This record gives sequence, structure tokens and C-alpha cells, in this order.
Amino acid sequence: MTNIRYVQQVINAHATSDGDGVKISRVAGFNNAKFSPFLMIDELKSDESKDYVGGFPPHPHRGIETLTYMMKGHFQHKDHMGNTGELRSGGAQWMAAGQGVIHSEMPVMEEDSLHGFQIWINQPAKDKMTPARYHDFQPETINEHSASDLGLLRVIAGKIQLKDQAIQGPLSTTGVPLTVADWKPKTGGKISYAPPVTHNVMVYVYQGELTVNGKVIHQGQLALMPPQSTEAEWVQMQAETDSGALLFSGEPIDEPVVHYGPFVMNSMQEIEQTIQDYNNGLFETY
Repeated sequence: MTNIRYVQQVINAHATSDGDGVKISRVAGFNNAKFSPFLMIDELKSDESKDYVGGFPPHPHRGIETLTYMMKGHFQHKDHMGNTGELRSGGAQWMAAGQGVIHSEMPVMEEDSLHGFQIWINQPAKDKMTPARYHDFQPETINEHSASDLGLLRVIAGKIQLKDQAIQGPLSTTGVPLTVADWKPKTGGKISYAPPVTHNVMVYVYQGELTVNGKVIHQGQLALMPPQSTEAEWVQMQAETDSGALLFSGEPIDEPVVHYGPFVMNSMQEIEQTIQDYNNGLFETY
């Protein structure tokens, strides 16, 4: 009998705004061990440019990685290290903030619609004060697999182990092992995959409706599936209508999480030091 990983918690996304008034739907898990190593998922989706034209002007980060995935739209990344990156439809970009980075993400207004995600990933304590890094992944570098009964699977980070093959994404330099993928099935489409037994697993439905190991998950909901045994546990999903979902798995980071705005550290003392470092202009010297 195949072991399956049961859904233990469902979280609804909530509407909020960030940057210069950009409207987003957010699922946060800073204090949820089942979320680790992920911290937050922001979905940016609008057919009205006024909802995102302000973008995300220059702002700092320390202690996290960000993975931004653009399904439709065009943003430009700039940071204090001199990196400039174009985030186009179907592409992604990754940044490890480490000891500190100041960056901006601004829309290039080529069309009046946007759909993308920014994912915050915790950095283990050993990496929180390392030099910042950045890399972008253009659409053609993201590995795809399609089949009539599966739909389209795009693997952005890590690896998805299907029953008949493994699909590897281009991002493999994250602080802890993790996987991020985009699954787009038609009605009735199915997928079965086996995440590493030690990983927390999440599924965020951004379109339609999925049955995830027997539980129906609706658009705007996140299903959490922590490990339950030391044997392989399969995630089995079926689309009840044309759907789309982000698939996550990651090695949990068993360390304290203290979150203050764009900074995530392990103690309030470290947060206070971070604020002092930023106010003293140290981020610009890294």
C-alpha cells in the first residue's frame, strides 16, 4: 500500500498591500513550524495597472532568501551590488540577502495585467551574515514536463520525483534543500510525487480546485503536509477543474524565527543590531 502524506492544515490567503501600494494575497507562516523553511508566499495578481504600478522601490533585507516567479508581466530588479535583472513572463529570480542587501523591483509597464509570486525562504543562522547573492532564471531555463494526463509541470527549484522520472529545476543553491514547482493541470489531470521524507510539503492553489490526498483545496488556499513517517509518502492530486498550483517542499530549519519588517533573524537582539546597521549605512558597504 502506498503511504500518502495527509493534509494537516489549510490556510486561507488574505488581502494586503506592500511596497508602494501593490495589492497582494498573502499566506504567512513565520511562526508555523510546518511552513519551514518557507516564511511567506505573496501572490500578485491584477488586471488593473493601478494595483501594482508603484512597484517595490528600494528597500533592505537581511536573513532571508527571496524567490520571485513571474507568470505574466515584467519586473526589473536592481540592487546595491550592481545587479540588474529582467523578470519576464515564465521566468524567476532568486536572491539570498545574507548580511544585507538593498534592492528594488519595479514593473515595466508593457501590458495592463500581472500575475506572479514572491516567496520568502528562511536562511539558517550560519548563512544570515554571509555576503548577498543574486541570480535570475529566464523562461527557457526552467525545466518543463507535460503529458495528457498530467498537464504542464514547471520545476523552478530543486527536484520533483514523479513515479517514472525526476524533474530538476535550475535553482539548486538554496541554503537548505527545497523544491518549488508550478503545476497547471486540465480538468481531471493527476500528479503523484514523493517529496523527501524529512521535508515539509505545501500546495498553494492559485486557480481552480484540487483534491490533495483526499482533501479539496480551493483557489487562494494553502495545504500543509508535514512528515508523518520515515518511509516515502506520496502526494497525490487531481484537478477538479482547469487549475494551477505552486508545489513546495523543504528541509525544516529548527531555529528561532524573529521577524521585523524586511528582516528575519534568530533573536530580538539580532534584529536591533540589524536596524542599527541599516540606519548607519552599513548595508551599502557590503
